Amino acid sequence: MSHIQPFKALRPQPSLAKAVASKPYDVLNSAEAKQEVGTNAYSFLQVTKSEISLPADVDVHSPAVYEQARINLQGLITDGVLFREETPCYYIYQLVMNGRSQTGLVCGSSVDDYENNIIKKHEFTRPEKEQDRINHITTTRAQTGNVFLAYKNVADMDTLVDNWKTHNTPVYDFIADDNIGHTIWQVNDPAVVQSITDIFATQVPCTYIADGHHRAASAAKVRKALGDAATADSNYFLTTLFPSNQLLIMDYNRLAKDLNGHTPDSFLAAINEQFLVKKIGSEPLKPNQLHEFGMYLHGNWYRLTAKAGSFTEDPIGILDVTILQNNLLDAILAIKDPRTDKRIDFVGGIRGLQGLVDRVNSGEMAVAFSFYPVTIQQLFDIADSGNVMPPKSTWFEPKLRDGLLTHLI
Repeated sequence: MSHIQPFKALRPQPSLAKAVASKPYDVLNSAEAKQEVGTNAYSFLQVTKSEISLPADVDVHSPAVYEQARINLQGLITDGVLFREETPCYYIYQLVMNGRSQTGLVCGSSVDDYENNIIKKHEFTRPEKEQDRINHITTTRAQTGNVFLAYKNVADMDTLVDNWKTHNTPVYDFIADDNIGHTIWQVNDPAVVQSITDIFATQVPCTYIADGHHRAASAAKVRKALGDAATADSNYFLTTLFPSNQLLIMDYNRLAKDLNGHTPDSFLAAINEQFLVKKIGSEPLKPNQLHEFGMYLHGNWYRLTAKAGSFTEDPIGILDVTILQNNLLDAILAIKDPRTDKRIDFVGGIRGLQGLVDRVNSGEMAVAFSFYPVTIQQLFDIADSGNVMPPKSTWFEPKLRDGLLTHLI
């Protein structure tokens, strides 16, 4: 069963919450972060992207960057921008995007659960990205990045959250500059706190990492590296748990730079071996079911439908990203490893399909593919089977903001 605990969050004064809240560190490069901060002296990007406080030629993985993060975090505390909760609490975090809301529980999740696969994974991690987060956590003594977990929803938890939201005033409630609403309630009633802990300990057998594999792996490795110096807080890491019935997974689309020597006509002929191909026209095609793809080629959109028998029914083989990879990107375009091949690029569905059209029309790319999103059940099936998802399979929106709730270790 799942072990979670409340924590004493480091968080901003209510009047400064919107100014402090920042996009996750891994969705912005240094230049974008610097532009986003502008003249905002309170932005938490000064902690998560602290290289923006240093000369432009600094190595973003140098010790100076992590030390600057520590200095900037301490400065926000000293100046009274951030304060630490006096008693451990849970927090309910609601996000609203385009009229659709989803609500999760912010808590500490057990490092032991991560290591014992009670917290299930579906991606490989890269050592260099892990090391970056390890250095950041070790130097700042803070987990600033939230790990997005999913769980199969439990009626008792759904009811508890709804009741708390109805009868309590949020501590933060604002609409960010990208029009996404962020509302957070503090759960500080000891009886309710205990009820939440008990629900997860008795009714939630496991949770699943939806986004944040590197942050989770780094928290575990920091705890191990601390050894005898490990604190009780380092046994847990910052997470937000969303019930599966609240989640939205968006498509994660692909572009290829060339046709591997094919003409448009010979490329279409090759595709016909494994897909049913129908020319649609100039209107962007967003697939409306699994095993269906949109393809933009030479000024036209096509609907591709995987032929029966062209894929396997196991948790990995049945994924649309696997079907397209095996039967088209690899077999026809010779893109063998999408993790390393420079001839392929990936675009999250949040950016829309027009971006695919523009990049093909510009000549930068030769062909684009739109996908039907991976389902949450497919993600659960893969994690339960012990397998990992192909790269760039899931795109979750909306994103949690950094800086609103930080876990100190």
